[in-house]
Amino acid sequence: MKKLLVLAGIAGGVMFVLKRSQNAKAEADLWREATAPTDAPLGAVSTNGSTPSQTTAKDAASEN
Repeated sequence: MKKLLVLAGIAGGVMFVLKRSQNAKAEADLWREATAPTDAPLGAVSTNGSTPSQTTAKDAASEN
């Protein structure tokens, strides 16, 4: 009976380590994909997700 309990504990530990390893790999892949540089132009979207203001040279001169 003790042997079965020990084997179940070892199997549980192995499963825990495997699951944690898979989660770490998935998170690393997601981070790598999210931070990878892109070749496509951003267009009207800024890198922080907000819409850039459409300031012209005339507006910039009048603000000063």
